[in-house]
Amino acid sequence: MAIKLFFKEHLSYVIFQVALTLFLLSLFWLDGFRNTNTAIYAIAISILLIISFLVIRYMLRRRYLAKILALPVTMEDALQKNAKTSEYAVTERYLNELYKLYQHEVQALYATQSRQYKFMNQWVHQMKTPVSVLELLLQQEDELDKKSVQEEVERLKRGLEMVLMHARLENFADDMQIAKVSLKSVVTATVNDNKRLFITNRVFPEVNIADDLIVMSDLKWLHFLIEQFITNAVKYTFDPNKKIYITAEQKEHQVRLLIRDEGIGIPKSDLSRVMKAFYTGENGRKTGESTGMGLYIAKEICDKLGHQLVIESEVGQGTQVEVIFQS
Repeated sequence: MAIKLFFKEHLSYVIFQVALTLFLLSLFWLDGFRNTNTAIYAIAISILLIISFLVIRYMLRRRYLAKILALPVTMEDALQKNAKTSEYAVTERYLNELYKLYQHEVQALYATQSRQYKFMNQWVHQMKTPVSVLELLLQQEDELDKKSVQEEVERLKRGLEMVLMHARLENFADDMQIAKVSLKSVVTATVNDNKRLFITNRVFPEVNIADDLIVMSDLKWLHFLIEQFITNAVKYTFDPNKKIYITAEQKEHQVRLLIRDEGIGIPKSDLSRVMKAFYTGENGRKTGESTGMGLYIAKEICDKLGHQLVIESEVGQGTQVEVIFQS
């Protein structure tokens, strides 16, 4: 098979050499040189040289041709180095680089699938809690506690919103629409959407943002970001009658949105890792409701929108989340 492939590859070369030899002999013949023995000798020498060239060339390329003719069993088969010519060596380098790109894409896909699988498992496990509470409430013979039902429904809604946003991250560019957004309007709307959460936990928001402060962002994703930070601030503020301060300031070509709570704070050992996927940390273990994906998704969204996310915290004093918009 290798020799057959080699012959097909060099058939045009052989035809060209034969045609060239016949052309030269015809030229000499028309010029008056009619020595037949010399012509036969020239043809024989030409054939011998062509055959020698092809044999040597085939010996140099035999192992490479055999490799590309054999069906690969694993992707590592492409990494074998059998080329003896510069042309085939370049081809092998090309295949090696192609293999590296393939490995990188496969690993990225595997990491994404693994992250989604783990996230879904944790999310489903977390959503079982409010469902179980609702079932217990429905089984009670007393009058249904609507307030408790509403709290569990809100937990389910927030969980559904989280998983939907995580799913949309894969096609973020198709779901993004950058426009001018009134920062105070989106913050106020987000606070109003979560007023029941504030009332239930007896934590109160204090918004201080100028009416004319405009940022370039995506309204829907920005709403989700602010809601995630507010939810975290309330969830990790255990003492009642605490406040969450939401302010914004403009400095040169930047607008800084700051969300500061008076909660338990984040330990220094966890602060550098809180934005990694599935990292719950010490605080997450205290509540038992953390998937470790909220801040990870928030960081991914900020990166895709071109915003900078900075988190500062001190145990016992609270946490401050800062989103920096480039104006």
